[in-house]
Amino acid sequence: MSNDPTPDNPGLLNWFLIIFLGIIWGSAFMVMSLSLEGFGPQTVAGARLALGALILNAFGFFMGQPITAIHKSRGWPFVIAIGAIAFAMPMLLLTWGQQHVPSAFAGVAMTTVPLIVLPLVYIFSAEEGIGPRRVIGMIIGFIGISLLVGPGAFESTDSDLVFWGRLACIGSACGYAIGSILTRRAPKMPPIALASGTLTVAAILVVPLALITEGLPEGFPMVASLAVLYAALFPTAIGALIRVRVITTAGSLFMNITSYMVPVWSVIFGVILLKEDLPAQLYTALALILVGIFITQSRAILAAVRKT
Repeated sequence: MSNDPTPDNPGLLNWFLIIFLGIIWGSAFMVMSLSLEGFGPQTVAGARLALGALILNAFGFFMGQPITAIHKSRGWPFVIAIGAIAFAMPMLLLTWGQQHVPSAFAGVAMTTVPLIVLPLVYIFSAEEGIGPRRVIGMIIGFIGISLLVGPGAFESTDSDLVFWGRLACIGSACGYAIGSILTRRAPKMPPIALASGTLTVAAILVVPLALITEGLPEGFPMVASLAVLYAALFPTAIGALIRVRVITTAGSLFMNITSYMVPVWSVIFGVILLKEDLPAQLYTALALILVGIFITQSRAILAAVRKT
């Protein structure tokens, strides 16, 4: 019997990877806010993508998985589509949207990814299954996230573009959802080459746009610059590599567990580093999220436990 991970049995390594991914993606909202204090939104998006692409291309070269390996699998159409839809578009929308909406709304917007992926999986990746167990688990998880951020997340701000900022965050989630399906359906290719290829495509699209609209930065504030470097290395470069690995081995529905983890870690980082007060409903929300995750992936959890 093969021990290779599957959507029904992701394996312990994939569980570790999505937990780590939830942590580094959960920190992204905090570092995005810090980055936007020193640079324009399109500059932040372009810098993250360009630096992330450089890091992954260098890593792929030394690991024997250069970007040129994509040509052998004839995967460039998928790489271009994923780079544009799952990286360039979401990054631009999210950085712009976070200027006009509370960060909590950006967090809850990411929880819509499983709900968007669900009908897409039914059409394009039916072998992963979308039975009632997974539907119920995702709904419970979404209720938990909604309770976590609370109604205050949806209150108006001083910006006149709040409505459009909210739409931008939802649009970003749509891009991630479509990208998950495209990644799962892409031809088999080296994961580092796929990750570096998609980031390279996204950088080629976003960097010229940032230069045309915002120009070169006049200065490089230390905190904002370090935040951009962190975002490029961890949530962008390393995150892209882990994302490809998990989706191609365990499926896009399993990958969606991170959509529940990210807002939780965002709150934890805010409390520890930004000294934010915890909402009263935090513990109930966390319980609902954990229940939702367990229902959604109960078979995988039990399979992983049996192998420990």
